[in-house]
Amino acid sequence: MTDIVKILLIEDDHQLSDSVRDFLVDVGSVKQAFDGEEGEFLATEEPFDLFIVDLMLPLMNGLEIIKSIRKAKIETPVLVLTAKDSLEDKITGFDTGADDYLTKPFHREELIVRVKALLKRSGVYQDDKRLVIDDKMWLNTENRQVSVDGQLLKLVGKEYEILAYLAQNKNIIVSREQIFDRIWGMDSDTTINVVNIYISNLRRKLEKAGRPKLIQTLRNVGFLLEVN
Repeated sequence: MTDIVKILLIEDDHQLSDSVRDFLVDVGSVKQAFDGEEGEFLATEEPFDLFIVDLMLPLMNGLEIIKSIRKAKIETPVLVLTAKDSLEDKITGFDTGADDYLTKPFHREELIVRVKALLKRSGVYQDDKRLVIDDKMWLNTENRQVSVDGQLLKLVGKEYEILAYLAQNKNIIVSREQIFDRIWGMDSDTTINVVNIYISNLRRKLEKAGRPKLIQTLRNVGFLLEVN
């Protein structure tokens, strides 16, 4: 898989929508719509790997959105968010074209499990060889590829290893000594200054890829891969 998973979330509760987006940051990129008409437009005009749809929406309700999606012959899986948990409501949703239901309030873990299950079922998501930095950037730990905004970033051996180590410790300060010991090993004949050289090369490539401030230097302390 070379492209990041794209999810459309149609939910009018801004706080809940932001929470769901944050919950799924390690799964894929979440685009938000806050009313039914906007959601229906995006769902039928842009390619997505999953739709998460609230039933009770302004301008157009969730069932109407699902009907429109299926009428357009779009087979993308749909996860319905709803406060209605009656069997009749669920049957209506499934008959309309929903693939799964999640009743509010829900736990983060249940949301992630259900989302991954739908993505796996459709062949989109394979668990999980990705090390996610944010919703625009991730590393494939199996083939050592790096994706930035859907484009592959070419890194040589230890450049990739340093980036992966910093990504594993994102928003945590890592010293030069820690990087040196992890990547080169304590018995290496190379001096610790090699860390600065590789960090400089890595920064140059990240800048060309549009991420110039991803790795911060804290003078006499270490490095920080900073993600909001």
